[in-house]
Amino acid sequence: MSPRRITLAAALTAAAVALLAGCASPAAPGTGDVQTLRVGAVTSPMTDIVEAAADEIEDGYKIDLVEVADYVTINKMLAAGDIDANFSQHKPYMEEFNAANDADLTAVQPIYNFTIAFYSKTLDDIADLPKGATVAIPNDASNTGRALKMLADAKIITLAEGVDPYAATVDDIAENPKDLQFLELQINQLNTAYDEADLVFQWPSHIAALGLTPQDDGLLTELDDRFALQLVVPGEEKDAASTKALVDAFTSEPVRKIIDGNKTIETAF
Repeated sequence: MSPRRITLAAALTAAAVALLAGCASPAAPGTGDVQTLRVGAVTSPMTDIVEAAADEIEDGYKIDLVEVADYVTINKMLAAGDIDANFSQHKPYMEEFNAANDADLTAVQPIYNFTIAFYSKTLDDIADLPKGATVAIPNDASNTGRALKMLADAKIITLAEGVDPYAATVDDIAENPKDLQFLELQINQLNTAYDEADLVFQWPSHIAALGLTPQDDGLLTELDDRFALQLVVPGEEKDAASTKALVDAFTSEPVRKIIDGNKTIETAF
């Protein structure tokens, strides 16, 4: 079966109607009823994987793909019950959202790992990064730390002694010999910095819009499985039958084939 695509505006309208009508009950076994599971995703290949999972979901369930423009909204929708699951983030980002919003989202299955990279429109080699260069990095804590750790591992900056590099901020930079200037933006805004900044950190799913890949165009690259993209559900639904059905669909062979066909990602299940 194929998924039905829902825009953010339509999803919020549907959520308002559902709020008035009350929560839908799961399909009763043997009745022939189908429970619709609304799964949010931001961009390809996340949306491609949701669509493939929709074709593999077991009888009694169907998946509607809900496309959402940004990573904060998609988590707020999940926390509010406007969608049933999302596939848009790694666990550190989810944990950051939970802490900031008193939420209880739960990662139930890693689906793929992805290679992250720094890119430049003007440089062919990271060794040529000029003094005073502008470096665009994400403004959320988990991805900020990841970006700074990559720069520290490349010995471009030095982080303060004793700082957890995965939790580092620009205030934790102890040595910055190139006097780099940091521009902090939301992940889905980093592409806009590509024309002006000297160096830009970006996810492969977003940089693809500029015709770039980490393998061919990244000046610094990293693949770290702690940042695997996860299927996420509300905490109270982690052991639900519908969640098991989602996990089974998202770890199906057709999903694996989609991942294997994309050189910027690799299977995490």
